[in-house]
Amino acid sequence: MTVSPPAAPAPDGVPPAEPREPHQTAEPRHADGGDHGDEPVERTQEARAAQRELVAHTPGFILGEAASFGGSLVGGAQHGVSGGTARDVFMGGKTEIHHHGPAASTAYASGEIPGQQLDALAAVFVETPMFTAALARLREERVLVLAGPHSSGRYAAARMLLRRLGVPAVHALSSETSPAALGAQLSAPGGHVLRDLPLSRNRPLRDTHLNVARDQLKKVDGYLVVTVENTPFLLGVTPSRWEAPEAAAVLRAHLTGHRDIDGLLALSPVRDFLSRGAHRPVEAAKFAAEVAGYDGSEEAAARLADFGQAAVEQQCQEWLSDPEATLRDKAFLISLAVFDQAPYVLAAELADQLFVHFQRLQHPEQPPEIPVFGLAAETRLERARAVGEVRDEATEWGSVPQFTAYFRKETTPRVLLTEVWTGHPSARPALVAWLKELARDGRPVVRTRAAAATALLATADLPSAVALLIDGWAVSKAFGPRVTAANTLTLAQLLDAPVVLRLLTQWCTDSHWARRWTAIRAFGLLTPLRPDLAGPALSALAARARAGGSSQAEADNLIDSTALLLSVGVRRGEMLSELVRLLQHDTASVHALALAAFVRACDNDEEDALVEWYATTGMYEADSARDLATLWRTALGDRTHTRGALFALHTWVYVAERRADAAYALEFLLPALVVTADDHKRLSHELLNLRAPDGGPRPPIADRLLGVLIPSTTDPDPSRS
Repeated sequence: MTVSPPAAPAPDGVPPAEPREPHQTAEPRHADGGDHGDEPVERTQEARAAQRELVAHTPGFILGEAASFGGSLVGGAQHGVSGGTARDVFMGGKTEIHHHGPAASTAYASGEIPGQQLDALAAVFVETPMFTAALARLREERVLVLAGPHSSGRYAAARMLLRRLGVPAVHALSSETSPAALGAQLSAPGGHVLRDLPLSRNRPLRDTHLNVARDQLKKVDGYLVVTVENTPFLLGVTPSRWEAPEAAAVLRAHLTGHRDIDGLLALSPVRDFLSRGAHRPVEAAKFAAEVAGYDGSEEAAARLADFGQAAVEQQCQEWLSDPEATLRDKAFLISLAVFDQAPYVLAAELADQLFVHFQRLQHPEQPPEIPVFGLAAETRLERARAVGEVRDEATEWGSVPQFTAYFRKETTPRVLLTEVWTGHPSARPALVAWLKELARDGRPVVRTRAAAATALLATADLPSAVALLIDGWAVSKAFGPRVTAANTLTLAQLLDAPVVLRLLTQWCTDSHWARRWTAIRAFGLLTPLRPDLAGPALSALAARARAGGSSQAEADNLIDSTALLLSVGVRRGEMLSELVRLLQHDTASVHALALAAFVRACDNDEEDALVEWYATTGMYEADSARDLATLWRTALGDRTHTRGALFALHTWVYVAERRADAAYALEFLLPALVVTADDHKRLSHELLNLRAPDGGPRPPIADRLLGVLIPSTTDPDPSRS
């Protein structure tokens, strides 16, 4: 029988513990001089849940183009998210590294690339002078950094470099590997490739990292190629520059073995394709597959001519202007553009709602009629040059199979929606009414797709999109429309719509409380997707806090959104540094925002939470470790935030009970938090009285952490003597 020791009295400066409840946000009425008179009382959606919902249901063609995400990266993690499709989504770019010592964590293992894949790639790979020079460097130096623009084929080049060396096997390292962990990953002989290593000012790749890796490679007779986008964060490292080979060379390589390569390359559609500027290797490879299937028929020639953006634009114009096509046909095309890569039933069901709006607009004197039965799904999709297949759709209860529909040309949704909005303005009233209906739908995927479609419209005509849709949602008393407005502005910025960042910054200090709420939430949603905007976002949020006069709801929204800035994996170190700067040089209101946001970010044990990042990366970066300890000490010592900080510390201890690397990290962190005797009493009291999450006895990790606390021998505050 285990008997828990009696609870120790709380030391001075620690408020008595209260029952802990899940974080929730209320929006009370306020009369503080700001415009809060109509602010409703309601519980709002937790910010991290809103973030997950946005990413889970945004169409893949937006997230793919967004990024700049760092080249299809969100904080270094690859994203390919389509509404209705279950795929892995990592917010913030999780990074794990090796360390050797007490309670070291298990590193990500590398995986061998199948030889068949390498053989298939070698059959179509184009060697250039750049490849030859890089091969010579790799053979001599064993470690090579290959730097080039997005989608230039540098990963293919990296694998072929290792294959040309004749290594027995090629291993793919996790892209989440830290620069400091390179050497520890290279335990196997042969070739190693690390694809698209995410780097930043606080996470550069140094020559010392490569030297450690080189020494290890010599021991195991191995080679390593690291690919990166062109970046300034290579310190003492001279990369080999990589550029995509010419599209004509890629096309010729993929046609090897065809009896008449020169004849195919002389075809008019092929010459047109090659004359339209630079093409990514993947685009040239896809076009080569079309060319290889050319059999001289008119249909085959039409398929070649149909390839490319110009063909998509022309097709969309013809669809919408075709007098033979019915309003229902056109409504289905538009709905499919909004619900591309989503369940077909959504596109079909909501297309009929749009059809009703079109009927009312064109024939207001007639009651709208929707045929109960019509063409089969396959026929409708074929007419729309779309296809369907059964895929697993993620739901809150698990994955379920759904018939998913999507256009054959992935650029069609954007082109079609833009053409409707700018080329057919008479359709706007119906389209606006329909999107407003979608924004009120109870299904998250429908609401998010309404925001995504409106974001696309904003890239084509921002003033109209704001006036007709976004601003109305933003000033709504209801929570749902405001979230839709925040989602819309977030996605519009990802699509590089003009002046959105300026609009959000202005709205942060707008006279209307709901516009401020919308902008604040949008900044929190945006920065994990665009880490480069974390600095401007923090500046705007701090400006709102500095102005004062916020209701409790708005203050909580500010804290939530600022806390989300610390979910940006590759920018976490920078954000910690900025929060410390705000503590030292800004007003009391901004000081309170920085501490509250830090505490809220720490009180999270989900995947890639701050505790996980600290255990795998932050504690090994001197600046980040120092800044995080400063924030912890300040929060624990600030009476307003002490209890919340201690609750957050409980969360970290519970994670340490499950993860060896987190336990090791806490052993490193806790001594840095003990500066005075009061610090020691406070932390010892919490660890002594800590109970398991289910109320059971104190977890064993608490005793282990008690052993690393070092009481201060001198108190720097002479007034305590």
